[in-house]
Amino acid sequence: MPTQPPRLSWHALSADEALTRLESRPEGLATEAAAERLAEHGPNQLREQAARPWWKRLLEQFNNLLMMILIVAAIASLALGHRLDALAIVGVVTIIALIGFVQEGKAEHALESIRGMLSPQAKVLRDGHRQTVPAETLVPGDIVLLESGDRVPADLRLLQANRLRTEEAALTGESVAVDKQTAPVAEATDLAERSSMAYASTIVAQGTAQGVVVATGIETEIGRISEMLRGVEKLKTPLLRQLDRAGRVLAIFILGAAVVTAAIGAFVHGQPASEMFMAAVGLAVAAIPEGLPAIVTIGLALGVQAMARRNAIIRRLPAVETLGSISTIFTDKTGTLTRNEMTAQAIWLPEGEIAVTGVGFAPEGSFLPAGDGIAACEPLDLDNHHALRHFLKVGVLCNDAELARDETGLWRIHGDPTEGALVVAAAKAGLDAGTLRGRHDRHDAIPFESERKYMATLHEVDGQPTLMVKGAPDRLLEMCHRVRTEAGDAELDPSEWEQRIHALSARGLRVLALAEKPIHATSELDETHAEEGLVLLGLVGLLDPPREEAIRAVERCLSAGIRPIMVTGDHAVTALAIARQLGFANTERALTGRDVEAMSDAELERCIDEVDVFARAAPEHKLRLVRAMQARGGICAMTGDGVNDGPALKRADVGVAMGIQGTEAAKEAAEMVLADDNFATIVGAIEEGRKVYDNIRKTVTFLLPTNGAQGLAIMLAVLAGTQLPITPLQALWVNMVVAVTLGLALAFEKGEENLMRRRPRDPTAALLDLFLLWRVAFVSLLLLIAVFGMFSWLLHVEGDEPVARAGAVNTLVMGSAAYLINSRYLLRSNLSVQGLFGSRPVWIAIGLVLVLQLAWTYLPFMQAVFDSAALGPRHWLLVVGCSIALFLVVELEKLLLRRWTKTGTRKRPSDSARTRGSTPRTQ
Repeated sequence: MPTQPPRLSWHALSADEALTRLESRPEGLATEAAAERLAEHGPNQLREQAARPWWKRLLEQFNNLLMMILIVAAIASLALGHRLDALAIVGVVTIIALIGFVQEGKAEHALESIRGMLSPQAKVLRDGHRQTVPAETLVPGDIVLLESGDRVPADLRLLQANRLRTEEAALTGESVAVDKQTAPVAEATDLAERSSMAYASTIVAQGTAQGVVVATGIETEIGRISEMLRGVEKLKTPLLRQLDRAGRVLAIFILGAAVVTAAIGAFVHGQPASEMFMAAVGLAVAAIPEGLPAIVTIGLALGVQAMARRNAIIRRLPAVETLGSISTIFTDKTGTLTRNEMTAQAIWLPEGEIAVTGVGFAPEGSFLPAGDGIAACEPLDLDNHHALRHFLKVGVLCNDAELARDETGLWRIHGDPTEGALVVAAAKAGLDAGTLRGRHDRHDAIPFESERKYMATLHEVDGQPTLMVKGAPDRLLEMCHRVRTEAGDAELDPSEWEQRIHALSARGLRVLALAEKPIHATSELDETHAEEGLVLLGLVGLLDPPREEAIRAVERCLSAGIRPIMVTGDHAVTALAIARQLGFANTERALTGRDVEAMSDAELERCIDEVDVFARAAPEHKLRLVRAMQARGGICAMTGDGVNDGPALKRADVGVAMGIQGTEAAKEAAEMVLADDNFATIVGAIEEGRKVYDNIRKTVTFLLPTNGAQGLAIMLAVLAGTQLPITPLQALWVNMVVAVTLGLALAFEKGEENLMRRRPRDPTAALLDLFLLWRVAFVSLLLLIAVFGMFSWLLHVEGDEPVARAGAVNTLVMGSAAYLINSRYLLRSNLSVQGLFGSRPVWIAIGLVLVLQLAWTYLPFMQAVFDSAALGPRHWLLVVGCSIALFLVVELEKLLLRRWTKTGTRKRPSDSARTRGSTPRTQ
């Protein structure tokens, strides 16, 4: 029984040797032998990922220290008979857990979509007869038959190939269909150039073939990608890391404060242990920002909606803020930076080069003499340039592609895109392919073969049978001895035309040559007719053009401190040329996948800062590049549309898949899908991500002082041996009402003017830097003074505890409302019409919270539940006065900070070493 050697270079073996190694034969395996091999090698399918049970995913949502503290607080409250407190806490915890549970459930289908790309049926030879069998029953040694339109069911070593071309863009990144043949290639040949192989999941674009199965299931190239995708570790986003870190510190601090406070109350003041325990629970409930996770989630969700309006579909919420810290975008070339529409850019006739304007398949453009003054030149009149007209005519006749407009009005090519480019070029000159072909019927043809590297057709032109040939320029130079000039046919100078071929190739153009010769009437063409005596007409340079909007997007990226890096399966020369047209920063050289393989991880990390173009890259190379950049501290986005991009999409901080041309596997592995396949959409999403993070940061800065003031008030009351100014249930009410009304308002703030002129956010910087920590502590102290002062004064004057607590709660809420206006700008003054009234959401939130507080204060059932009482007009005047005073004090603090910042800048004009994390952000 044959074995399947690991990673054997099948492409380097002859067809007969491959059959011998696999103990197979051209007639196929016997049915019994196939069954034995199926038992040995297993089915031709990818290994399934064991899905986590739903209950385990749900429980993992509670694996958070703050959540655990709240759960313990709820249990303790219930045990002590405080059912309302317990139910309220449990409700908040449940909502937060369900949000995470639902979001994670959408992230576990990437492997399913890859498995679905394998062909469900396969045509094979077994027992010498053609059969159709389930693709999963294929085994090494099976002889598979392929024809146009088939999806290749396994990795095949080709035995026969008749004009075979396969579309491998999803696997290798090649922008056009790849020619296949049966001759072995060198063992070191890159995956994209192994012309003797057909790989699982690729599509047969043209021709027929027979091949012997050399690998099935996870041993195939697509199987290797699937296994890499299974093993890729997904990183946490910067915001999640910061929230986790802040949550741990906050939890430890709150627990410590609660324990110390309860201990002092019990042992120093002689308070009952049960009351002190409940006071500790109240402190924890008051100090923990229960609404913060919900507010962060809502802020991210608003970002999702805004991005969807800009054609960026977010699949995982945390990706929204991660976009704001992106420092590097690894992007594929074909279809992402380019239009995936081959376009004729240059035509080189014996008289000189002619530039062709216009991009894509739309027949819009003109012909201009190439040179420095091209922009000022008048378009060529083809009536006066017969050589150019004839060149375009030959390009259409020796061609099988057709240009048509679809029902949406877009121009499409039916057939090979490279041939389509010639049809489009002729259409720009007013030459209709259908009309030309009707006038000059094709009498015979020699189809393109990768071994021949040319295509030939026979037509009658002006009563003379004429052979027209199109193909690789190096091959046609061998077949041509003369060249067609305006003065007539002349001797061909191969070195001159080789220089022209190199000049076009150096610009990243794919070069084709056209030639013709008169021929005597013949009933059937063969190669001997075409391979000598041809007259060269000229060269055409084709380019898959960059998206015009991608050029602008790259410019915006660079101005925002974001570095685009091209990672493509295409040739290095082509990739470099496109990168230069797009305006990439480092285009002095390109590295190939083979160069990456030869480097150690440390060498790659050093090199990755100097190279912006990586060509002939395989999936493992892309994954290594992302890891190398992350090791340098970068936050990476990876764009892609093929199966080959899946592992890197998953490893990247934000995976970005193409929505139109992208495979389902790429979409499922990505955090974001571009509905319009437009690289420029990424830039808009990054801008939105930066705005979302800014607003989340402002929201956190706004919410924490409310919790801090409540916690400090309870702690101060216990330490002083006095009554609690706010009960735990009242604290929970304040937390929720402030979070869902006032806190949400900041999520709607517009972005700052300099969003896309900043450097990317430092991913290691704390969510709350020293400046914001000071602001939180300062405002917490102001609120504490107001709340404790209001409670103590009302208790002393009114002698009514419910009234005193009602005054304290309303002071806390209205003071928070005043601070909300302060928080719109962290340093800029709000003492202006725009600063005070420029945000409609802020005033809607203040109006809502005022209505809720009036209901809380005056509705009898609310008074009964929260143990509060109604306030009189003079009480409200005092509450409003405290709020206005707090607003003005914070504005005074801003003024002093602005002056201090300006003074520091004047004293240290050369000091630019301040970290991004410690610099106050202004608006």
